[in-house]
Amino acid sequence: MHYEGTVIRPPSEADSILLQVTLGCSHNKCTFCGTYRGKRFNIKKDDMIFEDIEFARNYCRRQNRLFLCDGDALVIPMRRLVPILERIRDRLPWVERVGVYANTKSIKMKTDEDLARLHKLGIKIAYMGLESGDNKVLEAIRKGADADKMIAMGKKLKKAGIKVSVTVLLGLGGRKGALDHARETGRVLTAMDPDFVGALSLMLIPGTELYDQYEKGAFELPGPEEMLAELGAMIAATNLTDGLFHANHASNYLPIRAHLPQDKEKTLELISRALDGKIPLKPEYMRAL
Repeated sequence: MHYEGTVIRPPSEADSILLQVTLGCSHNKCTFCGTYRGKRFNIKKDDMIFEDIEFARNYCRRQNRLFLCDGDALVIPMRRLVPILERIRDRLPWVERVGVYANTKSIKMKTDEDLARLHKLGIKIAYMGLESGDNKVLEAIRKGADADKMIAMGKKLKKAGIKVSVTVLLGLGGRKGALDHARETGRVLTAMDPDFVGALSLMLIPGTELYDQYEKGAFELPGPEEMLAELGAMIAATNLTDGLFHANHASNYLPIRAHLPQDKEKTLELISRALDGKIPLKPEYMRAL
C-alpha cells in the first residue's frame, strides 16, 4: 500500500482494509485538531489507488470491510469517486461495506441522487465530526458549519440509506460552557438521530490553536469529574430512535457502551455512581488518542 504520512481511521474500522485515496483534510481549520497539520489536501492519482486495490486483492482477503482514508474522502468528485468504488466492487467482491469520513461541505456537494448511487456502490457508513451542538463552540473551534447545517447534512446521508456515525468531544466547551455544550449537543444528536455516537474526551495537542489558548489561560480544560458530568448531561439530553452511544475510546475516563433509548437510565445511573466515587475512573497515564 502507498501510505503517506499518518493514516487515521475510526476505531470501528480497526480490522478494515485502509485504502488511502486522499491526503489530509479538505477543511483542516479546527482549532483542536493537529492530525493533518503540514499536510496539503489533495486527491491521490487513480493509478496509485488502483494499484493499492490490486494489493488488497492479493493480500487482504480476510477483511470484508474497507475504509477510504484520509480525512474527507467523500469530497472526491463523482467522476473520480464512482470509478474507485466500481473498481473496489469488481476487484474486491468480498468487501461488504465501504466507510468514509464526511463533513458538511462534502455532503452538500453531493446531490441526493449522488449519495444514493454511492450507497448502491458500497458506501454503507459515513463518519461525521459533530464535536458540539453548541453554535458558540462550533464558531470558536472554526468547524465551518453551524448546528442546523450539521443536522441537515446528517439527515441527507440517512435519506440515502447511509448509516451515520457521529463523533462528539467532551470538554470542548471549556469549564464555563460545559453544560450548554452538553445539552445542545444532545439536542442536535436527537435531531440528527444517527446510528452511532462516539464520545471522546478532549486531549489538548501541542501545536494546535486550542492548546495555545489553554497555555494563555483563554481556555479552561474541564477535569475528569467535570467531563463525566458533562457526558451524563449529554446522554440525558439525547433521544435516539435506535442508536449505539459509546464512550469507550482510549481518551475516556469511564468506558460506556449503551443502546439508546433502552439503556439510557442505567447508563445515567452508572455515571452517577462513578461521580460518587463508587466506580474508579481511568488514570491519566492510561489515556491516549
